[in-house]
Amino acid sequence: MTTKSKIEWTEQTWNPTTGCTKISAGCKYCYAETMAKRLQAMQVKGYENGFDLSILSERLSEPLKRKKPTLYFVNSMSDLFHEGVSDEFIGQVFNVIEQAPQHQFQILTKRAERLAVFFKNRTPPVNAWLGVSVENRNDGLARIEHLRTVNAAIRFLSCEPLLEDLGSVDLNGIHWVIVGGESGVKARPMKPEWADGIRLQCLEQNVQFFFKQWGGWGADGKKRSKKENGRALNGRVFNEMPIHNIY
Repeated sequence: MTTKSKIEWTEQTWNPTTGCTKISAGCKYCYAETMAKRLQAMQVKGYENGFDLSILSERLSEPLKRKKPTLYFVNSMSDLFHEGVSDEFIGQVFNVIEQAPQHQFQILTKRAERLAVFFKNRTPPVNAWLGVSVENRNDGLARIEHLRTVNAAIRFLSCEPLLEDLGSVDLNGIHWVIVGGESGVKARPMKPEWADGIRLQCLEQNVQFFFKQWGGWGADGKKRSKKENGRALNGRVFNEMPIHNIY
């Protein structure tokens, strides 16, 4: 089932798998886990297992049915490179992507090592944007090195939820960086200088910068709804995107 998305940097979501397993600090208050359990309670098809991994082969062909050029976020409710997803199924997902050149597909993973191994002897379709999560230094920075080895047309980082100052980040070979604070009842705060430090490095290294949200804590350090906190960083909204074949 493809769904119109409220995520600011995409248009539609496509979830050929659902469910996941927590592996790092950024996973602690996973929004997808909360949503999956809610959808399970509502008896929505595809979420019968809640947040346990489910392979949904019947969803593979969905983007092929849509002719209008669309920006798809693949597996907003899972991780395509989860150890429970076979190489064969991952290959089927990328075959669909290749068969739908009218669309652009954004694939984000925390399992960067497997991403690099999968594409060691493969070339991603030109309309596949490959990204890794970089929420902190300990878990996230090494993922960038794995991503850099993949010959993707667009390589991107999602620094959300940004949990600490990342320090100096080598963005060589990276085309786009998303930054955002955590939302939800148990959201952890993000300091303005952490986000701005990444913005400045993107500017210096000629990388597109997208500030998604403050989340549950505002720039002033006060907790309130993410809508109230908004998306402005230093009084400006940053919606930069890679320009490669978007439409």
